[in-house]
Amino acid sequence: MRRPPVLPPATALHQDPGLQPERTVMSWDRTLLALFVAAAMFLRWYATVGLAALAPAGLCGLAAMAIHLTQRRRYGLQSLGVARERVEADVFSVLWMVVLVVALAVLGALAIWVI
Repeated sequence: MRRPPVLPPATALHQDPGLQPERTVMSWDRTLLALFVAAAMFLRWYATVGLAALAPAGLCGLAAMAIHLTQRRRYGLQSLGVARERVEADVFSVLWMVVLVVALAVLGALAIWVI
C-alpha cells in the first residue's frame, strides 16, 4: 500500500503570532457580533414599528456578512504588511463603517419618528 506524501507544516504568514493582523481580525469579529446584536434589537421593534424595523435589521445583517466575507483578504494584507514591515491603513473599510453607522442611525430614527 502506497503512503500519501508528507506535506510540510503550514507556515505562518508572518513570524510574530498575536501581532497586529490577529488583533485586527478580532476587532472586526467584535464589530460583526455587534452588528448581529443590533439586528436582533431592530427586529424587536417589529411588533411596535412594523415593517420599518426590517430595513435597519437587514442592513446590519448585510454589513455583518460583508465583514465576514472580507476577513481573509484583510488578514492577508495585514500579514503581508507585517512581513514587509510596512502596514497601510484600510481607509476604505473605516469610511464604509462610518457610512454604515450614520445610515443605521437615520433608519432607526425614521422608524421611530415616521411610524
